[in-house]
Amino acid sequence: MEQIILVVHLLVALAIIGLIMLQQGKGADMGASFGAGASQTLFGSDGSGNVLTRATAWLTTLFFATSFGLALIATNAVAPSNDLGIEIPAASMQAEQPAAAEELPVVDEDLPAAVGTAQEAGEEDLPDLN
Repeated sequence: MEQIILVVHLLVALAIIGLIMLQQGKGADMGASFGAGASQTLFGSDGSGNVLTRATAWLTTLFFATSFGLALIATNAVAPSNDLGIEIPAASMQAEQPAAAEELPVVDEDLPAAVGTAQEAGEEDLPDLN
């Protein structure tokens, strides 16, 4: 099913590109305001657009519908599955408990402090750490 929708999606996209390339720009419709371009419209001069405009609108609607369908298919394809057929014991599926305080290592020593300043060490462009 995904392959069919993908092929339809691709064909609709190519058809939209072709229809857009066939249409005239807004500057070509200047003659329509003086009565010369009324023969190109589908429903006369008061119509809602010519055939190419309406076909483009329908194809863009179909394009968005196939896009939405492909998104739904991709979302459902991500669902976890057990393809290997390996049984997982119930004990290992439980969340592991955090380590108890007795099991954690304890550091008894403090970190050594920085000795001296940068000026004493002869490196004057280093900041003073004290």
